[in-house]
Amino acid sequence: MAAPPRARDPQSVLFACGQNSVRSPMAAGLLQAMFPNTLYVRSAGVKKAELDPFAVAVMSELGQDISTHKPTTFEELDDWEGLNFDLIITLSPEAHHKALDLTRTLAADVEYWPTHDPTGTDGNREQKLEAYREVCDTLMSRIRRRFAKTAAASE
Repeated sequence: MAAPPRARDPQSVLFACGQNSVRSPMAAGLLQAMFPNTLYVRSAGVKKAELDPFAVAVMSELGQDISTHKPTTFEELDDWEGLNFDLIITLSPEAHHKALDLTRTLAADVEYWPTHDPTGTDGNREQKLEAYREVCDTLMSRIRRRFAKTAAASE
């Protein structure tokens, strides 16, 4: 069964996870870098936390600066600019449940991309960074696959 046209070619994408401190800001940064003038991209979390310095370090390795990202909840984003997104990509179970709940009143498509939370990784600094790199690589791969048609259309 084919996806609705809106889901295939979104113009606005919201990435969501538990705290908007690691996975969703990384994913938003990656997608925004791929389509700087084509897609409207934001991120949000169910709860609010501080931006994770390991996420900042891993994105910096890719030449992206997310150090000024301010973790935002769904409610804060709704208050500031509304939740007018064509597509919400959830990266954690709690964010997925929240997004599905929102679709009772919002006309947004929701995709669930279960993504490991690297914050609980034990070990030294390099081992922790490697766990964050794996999450970043996984997100990059999913983004490339999901938005391949958008990339081809914008060329």
